[in-house]
Amino acid sequence: MTLKDPYNRPVSNLRISLTPKCNLSCIYCHAEGERTPANTMSAAEIAEVLRVASKFNIIHVKFTGGEPLLRDDLEDIISSVPESMEASLTTNGILLADRADDLKEAGLSRVNVSLDSLNPLTYKRISGSDRLGEVLSGISAALEAGLTPIKLNMVVLRGINDSEVDDFLAFVRGNRNLILQLIELMQFNDCTYHGDLTGLEHDLAERSKTIFTRRMHHRKKYCLDGAEVEVVRPLHNTEFCAFCNRLRVTSDGKLKPCLLRTDNHVDIRGKVGAELEALFREAIRRREPFYR
Repeated sequence: MTLKDPYNRPVSNLRISLTPKCNLSCIYCHAEGERTPANTMSAAEIAEVLRVASKFNIIHVKFTGGEPLLRDDLEDIISSVPESMEASLTTNGILLADRADDLKEAGLSRVNVSLDSLNPLTYKRISGSDRLGEVLSGISAALEAGLTPIKLNMVVLRGINDSEVDDFLAFVRGNRNLILQLIELMQFNDCTYHGDLTGLEHDLAERSKTIFTRRMHHRKKYCLDGAEVEVVRPLHNTEFCAFCNRLRVTSDGKLKPCLLRTDNHVDIRGKVGAELEALFREAIRRREPFYR
């Protein structure tokens, strides 16, 4: 049974934050709204969430943080993903090199790696860390382990790394297992580094030999000279809400029906079986487009 919200939007994807902790301090990070330390769900609690989600035909789960690789039980969590669901992971890549093979063996399909600069000094300015080499090693290990395709998430920051787009295109060019995602920074009140990516997207379109349109959010994929790139502009994409198919789970055990709201969460901590199923239905009932 597939759950649909009151706006007839089916929910097929689950996004689970495993921890609010991170080993970087990126200048733009909003920590998915989890600024304070949380009493994170156990591996057993997450396994029950996944079991119930599979009953509602949710077919994909993405594990996020903070930095999910800070959890020692990550492989156990991934092993609990039902066979009917694909599992992916978003990571900053610092700890990935030593665990890529184990994550693949546990059942992980692919990874997104956050990488905002290929320049060590710029990377340190953005992330507060000089561990770029470890990230690059993590990407290489993930490629060898088959955690592909790897999406490289570059948040474009005006005046900081926006001159590196061609460097990133060169980095992914010729490798079909690497996809570049250029992400427009969410524009908050104190957002110093936000830049509109409209001009960049027009430039990519003019330079591309082939352009595909993804079903989800109708986001375009540009293929130019052996490099594959997407531009992610969620808050400026009028179809973002209309095509949203995600239900989020916070690290402390709350179903979050909308990325941009905090007033409609459903607490599922300690709930199992039929009671948890009912709370899933309630969370879906509370879903409504933030932008209508």
